[in-house]
Amino acid sequence: MKSLAAPAASVHETAEPPAGREDGEEGSSRSGSLPEYVYARLREDIFDMRLLPGDQITETEIAAYFKVSRTPVRQALQRLQGDGLMQGYVRGGWEVVPMDFKRFSDLYEMRKLIETHVVRRLCTRDPAHPLDLSCIEGLRRVWCVPGSARELDGPKASLLDEQFHQTLVRAAGNQEMADAFDRLTDRIRIVRRLDFLYGDCLHSTYEEHAAILDCIAAGDADEAVRRMGEHIDGSHAEVNQITLHRLHSARATSTTKPPPYVAVRVRRQF
Repeated sequence: MKSLAAPAASVHETAEPPAGREDGEEGSSRSGSLPEYVYARLREDIFDMRLLPGDQITETEIAAYFKVSRTPVRQALQRLQGDGLMQGYVRGGWEVVPMDFKRFSDLYEMRKLIETHVVRRLCTRDPAHPLDLSCIEGLRRVWCVPGSARELDGPKASLLDEQFHQTLVRAAGNQEMADAFDRLTDRIRIVRRLDFLYGDCLHSTYEEHAAILDCIAAGDADEAVRRMGEHIDGSHAEVNQITLHRLHSARATSTTKPPPYVAVRVRRQF
């Protein structure tokens, strides 16, 4: 199962850019990890809205800032493009993908279709196609707990939330669906995690997850589908509101400065 690593400290929290060698002179001991290193830092800047939709960057400026060659930078940017977070244009230029709320709405619709199907499948006791539901007990140990035992750290709770939904999808036994759901999860992460960082969803998430698990344990398919659908719809509505607020605040606040490698900060309306 894929999981989201706990957010690393941003490179901008240090006084100097990360240590490295001149262009083309990376040591062999680090060369294998450089694309991952640059990818993780740029991705975190996007998730934390230091890089905003429409910001333009170049491979040359990023390479100079991180003190690496353009090759790992290009690999990192191509990976971000695959995540739907960056788009390339001419001569090594790249842009943070503008926020497309219609696209996120489509992704949430797909998520709801998959996950409501999954909980109905998990509630169905079909002797001809038995499922291994041992993972449900593991989820109960995480989510069916008193308030004092809940994870209140936003990034950690966001990771647990992703694992909850991915575990349920994988438990349904359809590998192609699970792989598609993993890709979908990657694409909505940029807005989904905002609910845990800036929203007020922690305790409600525990309660809603516990209720869904209770329905699965009882084999109540209709109630499980209803609760999962409401859970996803509520999350979608909340992240839309938070995302718009965060974007407007980031654009309007003079103290929100772009990272040093941003060539052009484009002011867009949302």
